[in-house]
Amino acid sequence: MPTEDSDRAKRGGSAGRVHETLRREILALALRPGTPLDETQLSQRFGLSRSPVREALSRLLAERLVEMLPNRSTIVAPIDLAGFPRFVEALDLQQRFATRLAARHRSDADLDRLRACAARFDETVQGYQPLEMSQANYDFHIAVAEAGQNPWVTRQYGELLNEARRLLHLHFEFLLQVDRTQVLNNQHTDIIEAIAARDAEAADALAHAHTMHFQTRFLKALHHTPDAEFTIEFLAERSARRETGA
Repeated sequence: MPTEDSDRAKRGGSAGRVHETLRREILALALRPGTPLDETQLSQRFGLSRSPVREALSRLLAERLVEMLPNRSTIVAPIDLAGFPRFVEALDLQQRFATRLAARHRSDADLDRLRACAARFDETVQGYQPLEMSQANYDFHIAVAEAGQNPWVTRQYGELLNEARRLLHLHFEFLLQVDRTQVLNNQHTDIIEAIAARDAEAADALAHAHTMHFQTRFLKALHHTPDAEFTIEFLAERSARRETGA
């Protein structure tokens, strides 16, 4: 006979499945910014009651991947390109501080983890996998933050990295179309070596250069439109087709 605990576990598993599916579709832009997410339609799609769907949407709300409107409806969170300069400013400060702390407090186990994350990122580049690239990039930078042994910094930095996911996905999509060698560079390796040497100043400088490199390449992606091919809408459409297999 099902128990209350088993029912709760089942609902949690169902909510997790819905959350992971929608999260992947949002990050890959298969679900566009501003797309309505109707609980009833999602319940029908996944063959579930509204309770696990509502829980999944709550998780996405906490990750800032969806927004709840005043009328209580839910939409995929817009991408705020107008706020990009301020976002980069905040990311730069957090990235530098997190990397500096890692250089001060890292362990040998942290270095092993960082090298594994960097290798995984390179694998995703070689495999032409933009969504997996953004995940591997996130994993690398979270590993840097956790090496700094400050959970508050890790949490704040992680929130910024989460908000950057769709921007990074578009960014990587563009670079893979234009020149894959621009993605395969030594920046992650250089950061690891500075952390390994416990050189906080070098780690800070490399983290700053890494952020500025991202900013420059992302803006280039937005402005590289000689034939209107690489607009943000085009990249989103291409990304969505790849994710759905269309």
